[in-house]
Amino acid sequence: MRVLLIGANGYLGRFVADRLLADPAVQLTALGRGDDADVRFDLASGSPGALTRFLDAVHPGVVINCAGATRGGARELTRHNTVAVATVCEALRRSGCGARLVQIGCGAEYGPSQPGSSTAEDAVPRPGGPYGVSKLAATELVLGSGLDAVVLRVFSPAGPGTPAGSPLGRLAEALRRAMQSGDGELKLGGLGVQRDFIDVRDVARAVHAASLSAAQGVINIGSGRAVRLRDAAAVLARVAGYGGTLHELDGPPGPMRSSIGHPRTEADHGAPVAYPYPDGCGSWQQADVRTARDRLGWRPRINLEESLADIWMEAACRI
Repeated sequence: MRVLLIGANGYLGRFVADRLLADPAVQLTALGRGDDADVRFDLASGSPGALTRFLDAVHPGVVINCAGATRGGARELTRHNTVAVATVCEALRRSGCGARLVQIGCGAEYGPSQPGSSTAEDAVPRPGGPYGVSKLAATELVLGSGLDAVVLRVFSPAGPGTPAGSPLGRLAEALRRAMQSGDGELKLGGLGVQRDFIDVRDVARAVHAASLSAAQGVINIGSGRAVRLRDAAAVLARVAGYGGTLHELDGPPGPMRSSIGHPRTEADHGAPVAYPYPDGCGSWQQADVRTARDRLGWRPRINLEESLADIWMEAACRI
């Protein structure tokens, strides 16, 4: 099976590439903006015609799109998340390759949900920010394209390679700085939200399964369990061996109270830098993952503690 992977050098794309390369039945071609891609092509500025000519030459059976942007203004997000997908869909419609499309969506497309609930694929999407809006528009383009296509709505990916600017990445960096400076107290803020974390390697397994399946439409990819960020912080501190005290500034009273921030310095006089969770999904998000089980034969395998341990190992290398 010949597979064209778009965005192979991104956070998710690297693990998807590793998973596909481990399958001897897969012939992988990577397309992207970087110098190490097999073929250089910028979806945000390239024409559908140019991509069509490449598809006709390579003739893949599956196209997997892991490319996109998670940060930036509305214009940039629209270019990289929506216009780029429109280019892919149009090129596939024009091409004679007849390839199946696996598009990587995100849980932010749903927006805020009721605490305690699990969000299924038939929920009405109400994204709470430009990122979710741009990804939802891409999903609608795929679903309306008439192509053999599936959209995997990935909730909150975690594990090795987690970007340093993400909430879990910032938390690991705050712990690293505290341990490096010998600070016995770390003030945190913004950890009251609950998210459905899914290991990036489990995401790669889901993408591989989707590329081999006949499933179409939208399929959620998550753990099926919401975890409060303050609990993730406590686990990360434990696997890091941090012996100090974590103080959550904006949470309930108690020995472990919670928000993501930097350790105290003389410059900030102990005031942390608090970051809102950037996905626009409010205080709660949890995926209903029964469709992935039933249609892909997929279940998550890697627990959050292992994911957090891998995040810490990478942060610790910077000490």
